[in-house]
Amino acid sequence: MSASEPKARPIPSRNPLPLSASQEAQVRDVFYARVRARCGPEIKAFADCAQGRTFSAPFLCRGPLHVMNNCMKIHATPEEQDAAREEWFEKRVERQKEKERKARRKLEQEKFLREWWGLPEKDREIAKREMEKLERPERIGGFVSRERRRFAEDDEGKR
Repeated sequence: MSASEPKARPIPSRNPLPLSASQEAQVRDVFYARVRARCGPEIKAFADCAQGRTFSAPFLCRGPLHVMNNCMKIHATPEEQDAAREEWFEKRVERQKEKERKARRKLEQEKFLREWWGLPEKDREIAKREMEKLERPERIGGFVSRERRRFAEDDEGKR
């Protein structure tokens, strides 16, 4: 690489796959839990100091508060956020299995209640759709809208 060529920017994240807002919230929860786990003793020291105090807590517990905040600032890095995102991706299969287990349990309970109370069975088509929905994998990255205009289409329209 010569001196005249611009330096390539590093990729900001090792897994730049776009996630939905709820999935990003789950990643953020994992990130916060990881940071809190690393700063557990500092958080505990501040909580012990602040317990039983209301108005005086910011004044009397200023030292433990600064120690706790510094610990959290040190550990709340982009690298830690990437690690949390990778952990979220690793646990994807576990979450899918748990979701399927809960949905199947719900269907079993509903079937039992229908039998117990003598209610008519669900329409077979509705039951079939619910089972197909259970079999679908978790969506990551989203689907492309059919109505959305593509760049190639935009270029052709301008020419």
